[in-house]
Amino acid sequence: MTAAAVGRGRLGKSLSAGLAVCAALVVGAIDAGRAEAGSVAACGPFGNPPATFLGAVKPRCGDGAVIGPWNDADGIERYACLYEPAWADREHKLPLVVFLHPSLLPAGNVDRTDLVEAGKTFALSGDPKRPGFIVIAPEGRKTSHHYPFPDHRGIGWDNWYRQLNPTGAVTVGGISYKENADAAAIDHFVVHEIASGKVDTSRIYVSGWSNGAAMALLYALNRYKIAAAAVYSAPNPFGAFDDPCPQKPVAGAPANDREIQIFNPRVPVMHVRNSCDVAGICPNGGELAVELRAAGVKLGDVVVDWRNRQVDECADYCGIDPNGEGSILRNPLGYLIGLPHHLRWPFAWNSPMLDFFRSHPLK
Repeated sequence: MTAAAVGRGRLGKSLSAGLAVCAALVVGAIDAGRAEAGSVAACGPFGNPPATFLGAVKPRCGDGAVIGPWNDADGIERYACLYEPAWADREHKLPLVVFLHPSLLPAGNVDRTDLVEAGKTFALSGDPKRPGFIVIAPEGRKTSHHYPFPDHRGIGWDNWYRQLNPTGAVTVGGISYKENADAAAIDHFVVHEIASGKVDTSRIYVSGWSNGAAMALLYALNRYKIAAAAVYSAPNPFGAFDDPCPQKPVAGAPANDREIQIFNPRVPVMHVRNSCDVAGICPNGGELAVELRAAGVKLGDVVVDWRNRQVDECADYCGIDPNGEGSILRNPLGYLIGLPHHLRWPFAWNSPMLDFFRSHPLK
């Protein structure tokens, strides 16, 4: 058999496997759509209602420590994974990086980013006498999502109910709106670690991946204690795919329910996203960049190709809809090509993201 024939054979097998995945996703998406039919959200001043709770999750933290349980306002047990360098103490305070995991994957997947390893050596404080940093990875819950199948439910973060007022519960129009349960859980674990006395509170940063990146952005944009955020492949937390209640972020009081106030618009943000990503996340990230800059956010928007080299724009063959291309029928290449890109962490950008953190202490 010739080399060309072998190549064609491998290509055929790859295409067959890809088509099989596509077929499974199409069937699953149709079934999911039937199951969700008729479930229309009632939009309000904070976007969607709180996500439907489906189950609690206790993480496996590998070499880290399991923190918790702590019961949130809904009585749900919440946990986090904690990774501290051995020399972190009250005399050698270290920066803190909060990492939010992707949907469908638990908190222990922070190990897939090399951030824990970097926390043992990288001088995030800017002081070579204080190398390293602390990593804490809170665990999400199993809830409903406004994402395409198979991510329409499972472990993740509720970035669709956008009540992240730093003061907690608020009353609007005579109705009391409780704080986003996930934001409250992140608050708890950050405060828990600060109370240890080991944290340099001028250097608390947030990172995340996919749905965790969306939640990390939403959290950083509403918490004054966050010095900077650097995330990877975030769907727009203010509107993506089949979100029934998208909102525009604004720095001041919202004019109506189509807008949502962010309380920390001065936080520096870095977003690394793939030029070809699953479900049209790249053009959706472009829309996010426009919205954040319009709200006064200082954003470093980095688009990378499959080799993790920076490029100027998204690949149109993976989707052009600024709302995202959730349907595999409309965006097959976004799934066949973009999904493998989405499922890998951009290791080449770890140092630039950490450098970004280091150059932005809290002012």
